[in-house]
Amino acid sequence: MNGVKDMFLTFLGATGTVTGSKTLVETSGGAFLVDCGLFQGPREIRSRNWEHFPRDPASVDAIVLTHAHLDHCGYIPALVRDGFTGPIFCTPNTAALAAIVLRDSAKLQEEDANFARRKGFSRHAEPKALYESDDALQAIDQFVEVEFRVDFHPVLGTTARFDPAGHILGSSTLTIDDGTKRVAFSGDLGRDNHPLLLSPASPVDVDAIVIESTYGDREHENVDAELEELSAAITRTIKRGGTVVIPAFAVDRTEVLLKALHDLQDTNRIPKVPIHVDSPMALAAMHVYQSAITDGDPELTSAAIAQGPDIIAPANLFEATTPEQSKKLDLGGARIVISASGMGSGGRVVHHLKAMLPDRDNCVILAGYQGVGTPGRALLDGAQEIKLHGKYVPVNAEIVDVGAFSVHADATELIEWLRGASAPPSRIFVIHGEPDPSATLAGRITRTLGISAVVPETGDRVEI
Repeated sequence: MNGVKDMFLTFLGATGTVTGSKTLVETSGGAFLVDCGLFQGPREIRSRNWEHFPRDPASVDAIVLTHAHLDHCGYIPALVRDGFTGPIFCTPNTAALAAIVLRDSAKLQEEDANFARRKGFSRHAEPKALYESDDALQAIDQFVEVEFRVDFHPVLGTTARFDPAGHILGSSTLTIDDGTKRVAFSGDLGRDNHPLLLSPASPVDVDAIVIESTYGDREHENVDAELEELSAAITRTIKRGGTVVIPAFAVDRTEVLLKALHDLQDTNRIPKVPIHVDSPMALAAMHVYQSAITDGDPELTSAAIAQGPDIIAPANLFEATTPEQSKKLDLGGARIVISASGMGSGGRVVHHLKAMLPDRDNCVILAGYQGVGTPGRALLDGAQEIKLHGKYVPVNAEIVDVGAFSVHADATELIEWLRGASAPPSRIFVIHGEPDPSATLAGRITRTLGISAVVPETGDRVEI
């Protein structure tokens, strides 16, 4: 017992920024984290990954993981390295995908540190990875799988439950009950029109809700209109002999794009050119999705299950599994290249951007959220040159934004999810957003739902 009589939340990440999700929950039975993600984006935000964790990791009893994206799970290996030994509760599909994500994250960090050391563009004389592969493997060993809608106990006397969030495979909303208070976490909330996953479950009767606000001040464009823009951009690029580069998050965004490209090819709306998936993590995640479709996973829509695993395997799909295959793609030509990361901030896509951006025949399609300070945001904002691997690269290629492929709920969808609660909570905490979207959503919640909504700051500790 830790001496805490009431439930307290301490916001340790995803405050004033979209990344680094970490919320400490303290109850009479102990202390645990909801999510434990990496900070991503500009250097001043990424540097927070290197700060000392504000609590002895050994004193954290458990981690409850809402889904497998890096900004929600990517710091776990560092916490494990520094002494965290508790269970990491997550759904089975989250466990499968997070294992892929953490192994890849550790490998990329090791590779990036070695690359920076060889090329000499780091500010540090001896660049180091935040954590190593052994740390990731140890974290994976601590996963404890829990099915949706099954009660579990992260600490003594506290009950928790996962419900589908419809964001990515395995993603969940979370309800916590310590016997006196109940709080719900939206995690990253999906949309009603996801082409593969069922809609998010509505929140239940709770005292407070912690909600994301990635798109808290925006509405998504019409998907059909965005598909037209996507097909038009691909068609005109291929006609001029150029390469289409699509930076895409490896987990779910790649699968959603492959489904769209499959449909566009089948209906002759884009040329049947080679489609290359150049990300080991994306390929591994794609196989998890295909297995889920084959197995008839209950998270999936009946239509996705009926169409089978080839629904995300368009004609002319090629898997780039080796560095040599990846490098050949930089030679150009009429093809589509999907590569991680989705904001152009790391991984193989950085090399493709360096090769493709200077050529006017090429096209870069931005298919999701682009964080402040990332190469993707710079391209979205019309930059004429961007810095990649320590060098400035001219931006001559066509840049196209196709935001409807986001699997984050927009502002209205977030409000409607809250409106669907079986009873209104007394308080709502708005996190996981840049300052303006978070503040805008909080104000809209208060005006339209009549519920007190606040935007916490890093380190804020509140009683539920």
